[in-house]
Amino acid sequence: MPGRFADPKDAMHPPTDSRFSPTGSAAPHAGQDCMRHSLAEDCYAIVIGSSMIAFAVVLLKQAGLVTGGMAGVALLASYLLPLPATTLFIVINIPFFFLAACVMGRAFALKTLLANAAIMVLGIAVPWGIVTDRVQPVFAALLGGWMAGLGILSLARHGAGVGGSGIVALALMKTRGWNAGRTQMIGDAVIVSASLVTLDWRAFLVSILSALAINSILMVNHRPGRYVGH
Repeated sequence: MPGRFADPKDAMHPPTDSRFSPTGSAAPHAGQDCMRHSLAEDCYAIVIGSSMIAFAVVLLKQAGLVTGGMAGVALLASYLLPLPATTLFIVINIPFFFLAACVMGRAFALKTLLANAAIMVLGIAVPWGIVTDRVQPVFAALLGGWMAGLGILSLARHGAGVGGSGIVALALMKTRGWNAGRTQMIGDAVIVSASLVTLDWRAFLVSILSALAINSILMVNHRPGRYVGH
């Protein structure tokens, strides 16, 4: 019968082939239902991921830094325009929502839009809920980068993104099998380099550290063949 061993002795030595994951658990067969995240689980993950990203952006802004991805673009724009970085986050992302719908599907695009809206709202709430007088730049770069990376990971594992180069990185991982962290790092290098227009060289160097912190999370945890959510 499908899903059972033909010989009881085989149960002691299950076959090792491409249908089984490295951990020994069987991968889902075609047509077999797999455990998928519920709507409530997706919503919860989007709130948690968006909260972490919003907090990271506010922390980096207070330290006078930028980082990679759309967070870096929004931070860079916030030093030039009188608008909160998290508000600019969703405004700059508008064209990428359409790209996400075309490349990753409408469900992904909708979840990404909701995540961006949550980042904007939470970005306004964080300074109201947490007031700090001083932020050490290196501390902000590392903590902000790690939190942003974990937030992005939370969204990606529930079928959402943060937009911008993140959507491009996820699309290339889906279609070409490219490592999302390495792909993101190429875009981050361009974004952080552009910050030299507004930041001094010290803030620029610390901003590189923040971008590396984000990508270290994605390179370790978000690669082809590993759990990406259902």
